[in-house]
Amino acid sequence: MNGTDSRNVHTGACLCGAVSYRVTGPLRPVIACHCNQCRRTSGHFVAATATRRANLTVSEDGSLAWFDSSEQARRGFCRNCGASLFWERHGDPHISIMAGTLDGPTGLETAMHICLADAGDYYRVADGTPQIRGTDHGMPVPDA
Repeated sequence: MNGTDSRNVHTGACLCGAVSYRVTGPLRPVIACHCNQCRRTSGHFVAATATRRANLTVSEDGSLAWFDSSEQARRGFCRNCGASLFWERHGDPHISIMAGTLDGPTGLETAMHICLADAGDYYRVADGTPQIRGTDHGMPVPDA
């Protein structure tokens, strides 16, 4: 694989397959975000990994759409099937990838839950992973 460690090569796609992607680099452990925006865009909470934007190659036929969900960030989704795929802070060299869109096995684990102050009242987070109540989305990502 041209010297690329196969553990750092991941693929994924939306539900209908119109948008697919390949990551050639490390992925951050999964972080579950319970903020209001993530809950509204996903219907529950978002579980996402991240990588350097330069490590992500997207293949699509014009189906990838972007929505500026705030002054700080945008969300990528498939305009055909509606699948949430990406979250990207403007000007940041990293991009979050919705973990459920990755082809398995991923080898990833959930590292923490964030923005629990906004969590829905219909569920409890009791999986033993660290929890942050605040609303800061500035989570670390791999350097590579």
